[in-house]
Amino acid sequence: MHKLIEELRVEFSNLRFVSGKQFYWSPESNEVFYNSAARGQQARWSLLHETGHALLGHTSYKADYELVRLEVAAWDQAKQLAKQFQLTINENHIQDCLDTYRDWLYKRSLCPNCGTQSLQEEDFIHYRCFNCHTIWRVTTNRFCRAYRRQKNIEQTTLLHVIG
Repeated sequence: MHKLIEELRVEFSNLRFVSGKQFYWSPESNEVFYNSAARGQQARWSLLHETGHALLGHTSYKADYELVRLEVAAWDQAKQLAKQFQLTINENHIQDCLDTYRDWLYKRSLCPNCGTQSLQEEDFIHYRCFNCHTIWRVTTNRFCRAYRRQKNIEQTTLLHVIG
């Protein structure tokens, strides 16, 4: 892992690689954080993935599906980086990681009233059911369980999706 970090620092001197508790890309500080205690191939793959976000200039997203697209793009970039540094990323690992985002998106898109899968509205804050026309709002936090707040004319009910 140490060797890869040093190679990335040389190759991408415009980025800062910082030891932390988890792997993530911070566009605000132009830093790629990595878990210095992590070992093995998966740690290298995570580092390449976060570097992929950095190289692609990922900063934010509006719609939930955009986050999934950013993750796919970052993994594609990570595969290119892996070739450059004579590594191979296991495709099953990539798909497992992407499945967490797909599952997250799926749970958020389910109507709390009838269970129909729907799309986000143009305001990127609400979903509207195609079937029963229920409107609901989801939390903006991508790291927590999918919470949906159903909009009702008379009252607002908080519904939890266990995930």
